[in-house]
Amino acid sequence: MSVAEPRRIILFRHAKADWPQVTDHERRLADRGRKDAAVAGLKLADSAISFDLALCSTAVRTRETWKIAVSEFPHRPKTVYEERIYEASPGELIALLNETPDDVHNLVLIGHNPGVQGLADVLAGAAEEDARERMSARGFPAAAFVVLSFDGTWKSLEPGVATLVDYWAPSD
Repeated sequence: MSVAEPRRIILFRHAKADWPQVTDHERRLADRGRKDAAVAGLKLADSAISFDLALCSTAVRTRETWKIAVSEFPHRPKTVYEERIYEASPGELIALLNETPDDVHNLVLIGHNPGVQGLADVLAGAAEEDARERMSARGFPAAAFVVLSFDGTWKSLEPGVATLVDYWAPSD
C-alpha cells in the first residue's frame, strides 16, 4: 500500500449494556445492545470496507459488541484486545493509533464514550456532506460509529488531519 492512499478509521462505540451488580469493566450487553450490535455489524459490512485490524477494549461489553458485529462481516480482521482503550482520553487513543503498523490500511476501534466521541471530534478537521451535523444532532449513542479518512502514516495521525466521511447510529 502506498501512503498516498487514504487510510480509514472506524470508531465504534460499544452497544447498550446492562447495569447489574458487577464492576463497570464486567458489564454485559443488554438485549437491545445485542440487537443493535448486529445491525451495526450489517451496516459496517455493507460499507464494503475491508478491515485489516480491529482494536477492541478488554471490557466485556466491547468484546461482546465486536463478536456480534464481526459475525456479519465477510472477512474477520485480526483482532487485538487492548486494555489501554478502556477509559482512554482522545490523546491516549491517538497515541495508541500512532503505534499501528504501516501495512494496516483500514482499522476499526471498538471503545467507550467519552473517549470515542472525543476522538472523532478531535480528528475530524473536515466532514463530507452532513456527517458532522448528524453526529452533532444525535451525539454518540451506544452502537454508533463514524468513518474517518486521512492521508499519511499512522505515526502522522494527529488532531484535525482526518475527514469525517460517515456517521451511523441505531434508531431509537
